[in-house]
Amino acid sequence: MRFRFVLAAVALVLSLNISADNRSIQCNGCWEAFPRQPSVEESLGVNIHFVDPQPGEIRMIADAGFRWIRTDFVWQITEREAGRYDFSAYDRLLRQLDEAGLHALFILDYGNTLYTEGKSVRTAEARAAFARWAVAAAQHFAGRGVIWEVFNEPNNKMFWPPTPNAEEYNALASEVGRAFRATVPNEKLIGPAIDANDVQFLESCLKAEAADSWSAVSLHPYRQTNPETAAADYARVRELINKHRDNSNPQALNITSSEWGYSSSWARMNEERQAIMLTRSLLTNIANGIPLSIWYDWRDDGSDPRDPEDHFGLVRHEYTPGRAFVYEPKPAYLAARTLTATLQGFRFQERLNLGSVDDYVLVFNRNGERRLVAWTTAASPHRLAIRNLSGEFATTTISGSAGGRISAGADGLSIDVSAAPVYLVPAH
Repeated sequence: MRFRFVLAAVALVLSLNISADNRSIQCNGCWEAFPRQPSVEESLGVNIHFVDPQPGEIRMIADAGFRWIRTDFVWQITEREAGRYDFSAYDRLLRQLDEAGLHALFILDYGNTLYTEGKSVRTAEARAAFARWAVAAAQHFAGRGVIWEVFNEPNNKMFWPPTPNAEEYNALASEVGRAFRATVPNEKLIGPAIDANDVQFLESCLKAEAADSWSAVSLHPYRQTNPETAAADYARVRELINKHRDNSNPQALNITSSEWGYSSSWARMNEERQAIMLTRSLLTNIANGIPLSIWYDWRDDGSDPRDPEDHFGLVRHEYTPGRAFVYEPKPAYLAARTLTATLQGFRFQERLNLGSVDDYVLVFNRNGERRLVAWTTAASPHRLAIRNLSGEFATTTISGSAGGRISAGADGLSIDVSAAPVYLVPAH
């Protein structure tokens, strides 16, 4: 969400080097295929900030291969009179999503001046009203495949002022969970939409009744280091989930990456590097059992070159009607479209062990057909030998450009790798 980096301001001093000094941490359960994982394109979405898109905008999102959008479902604007709900704006949005084959992740968020003094929901009266409103929304859209997320970053004082309080948030999430179980048990509920490194807050949620109603733990794994380091964070969260797992419930909680992006105007970042980070962050999630990944953000919030918050988007800020692209694509948009087009219908199979933690070759499978993606986090580009691989491969860059063909020899396939992933498609 806009200005969300107040909480993570300390991260702004971290050095970003896309190709060096941030080696992936090896960990148990990392880079392994999970059962019942969706195909690549089914697991990807973008965050938006509107309910009434511009003409052609939703189609452009769908054409990039995304199948999900995430946006605020705002209490304040949908209950302006106590007990009277108006969901018409979201009816309009869902109609357009349905037409484009997209699904919605709605964030049940923020306060309402009828019941609260600010964004946080702190009192018993406010919690009860919030739960009634949340259930009314879930009933209104029941059966539409919506995922409901309880709040946005409640551990951030910007969104839970004046001071985040895990007990207050868990009381709210528990009340919403009880109401969902009693009234709309088939609707999916997730939370708490926080940074994975806030272990104390996250563990308090997993201990509380709140997590009993969730189908997934939602995280925001922002960082200014290499995205591959998120694999260790996911492993740690899974350990916490298993530690506090309710043995009476055999269904293990998934992890959803419900918000994650890289600003193209961060230090040592630009639009081309943002495209690299998008590709690698989405591949990291897919290859570490994350069934849903939401990229932040769909379009730039503004055009101030000095404001990083204006430059998380896949497309530029200005609307340009009448053109093939109603928003001008940034390289990250082309990278997203290349990823989903190249791996459409494929599922992650394995990461090949090449003897170095810095080198990544991921294998994807669709009904026996295999495609590979290769890159490195090492300091310098280098040649990589992939043994036990035969045949000829067409290579594709993250922008979608053809990179030529390469053939395997007696010792396997040799390929030059860099920080930018390259796709390998069997030439047949």
